[in-house]
Amino acid sequence: MARAATTTDAFNAVAEPRRRQILDLLVRGERPVNDLVRELGMAQPQVSKHLRVLREVGAVDVRDAGRQRLYRLNGHALKPIHDWVKAYERSWSERFDRLDAVLEELKKEERDARDE
Repeated sequence: MARAATTTDAFNAVAEPRRRQILDLLVRGERPVNDLVRELGMAQPQVSKHLRVLREVGAVDVRDAGRQRLYRLNGHALKPIHDWVKAYERSWSERFDRLDAVLEELKKEERDARDE
C-alpha cells in the first residue's frame, strides 16, 4: 500500500519529531522564523523546510508583518489526528477506571485486614 505524501497528510507531516517541536512552540502563539530557529537550535533553511511542509498540510498559517513572516498554529488541520486518538483515549479511560476500582478494593481489603 502506497504511503501518503508528507505534504498532503497531517499524520505523516507530524510524524517528524522536529515538526512536532515546531507545533509545540507555535501552540504558545505566533512566532517569527528566527525565534523558531533560536529555540530549536537548527539552521534557518531546515526550519523553513519543516514550516513549508506544515503549511502545505494546513497545520501552520503564515502572515507578513512588515519584513517578518509570522507563523501560527492552525489547530483545525490537526483535528483528524485528534479524532483518531480520541477513540484510544476512551479505551485508556475505561482501563484506568477499572484499575481505580481494583486499587480501591485492594485498599479496602488492606484496611479490613488491619482492623482484625
